Amino acid sequence: MTGITLRSGPLVPQLEELLAQRIRTGEWAVGDRLPSETELAAELGVGRSSVREAVRLLARGGLLDVRHGVGTFVAESAGEPLLEQLLRRSRVLEVLEVRRALEMEAARLAAERAGPEELAAVRRQLAERHALHALDPNAFVTADLDFHHAVVALAGNSVLTALFDSVRPVLHSALVDMVANEPRLPDTSGAHDALIDALEAGDSAAAVAATAANLDPMIVKLRGGDHK
Repeated sequence: MTGITLRSGPLVPQLEELLAQRIRTGEWAVGDRLPSETELAAELGVGRSSVREAVRLLARGGLLDVRHGVGTFVAESAGEPLLEQLLRRSRVLEVLEVRRALEMEAARLAAERAGPEELAAVRRQLAERHALHALDPNAFVTADLDFHHAVVALAGNSVLTALFDSVRPVLHSALVDMVANEPRLPDTSGAHDALIDALEAGDSAAAVAATAANLDPMIVKLRGGDHK
């Protein structure tokens, strides 16, 4: 692309839009590797730090996949406006943050209170959840939330159960949206297995840790890889 004229004012948002436009128009297709930061900076007549920040923002928005030591690749089509992408991701992140607080406490209590027969039923639900993994997003999310609802119910706290029930419709919609739109979601099946193992062992600390291991990778991804 030649003949680019940048306006006066903040530079990074203009670079972000220019790069996103190349994806929207098909100049860079899904899976294509972008030129290096040095090449883009020279072509656009800007500093490498500005290009790097624009790329970081597009990666946070899900359009680019930065593979350190390998390069930067187009992760998905930019047909969805960038602002809508960011709003969608922000909504999912907020729901997951609330879910994390609720389910960690429920897991702790469930490890202390759940009986063998109840846990056997929940383990069967987990097997159903695993069987639906990578199939229809709606069916998978329904099975996943059925499992987590059962864990919350094992806590024996009616308020926690009511809170989960109240956020479940929003949670279901957000998760289906995420499964359908987010590239390369982390597979947390192992964390689910660790959770049921911890509940069966009556290990509340391990149950809390497994719950965090389930939700934290998704939260980190939606925050753009920033750890707190």
